[in-house]
Amino acid sequence: MAKITYVEFSGKEHVLDIAPGTSVMQGAINHNVRGIIAECGGACSCATCHVHVDDAWVERLEARSDMEDAMLEAVVELQPNSRLSCQIKVTDALDGLVVRMPAKQV
Repeated sequence: MAKITYVEFSGKEHVLDIAPGTSVMQGAINHNVRGIIAECGGACSCATCHVHVDDAWVERLEARSDMEDAMLEAVVELQPNSRLSCQIKVTDALDGLVVRMPAKQV
């Protein structure tokens, strides 16, 4: 299990044990974390699971795919550390990852 910290826009934190192989999005959905809507269920086709990855973790993640980049063009609060949480697969190496939800999804 990897401990992932989800920070709602309000500042409320959820530190959760997420199984490797699960997406960061699915971990949030499974634990009822507010701020990740995930309308498409993780198919990388809606951008409603947009998060801002803590700067200390950006370089540790796999690079964004062209498809993810295209979907991120639709988000309201695009930042250099923006990611779709459905595209971040949890591994033991991501133990301690921190993601923050933007004020609005798409």
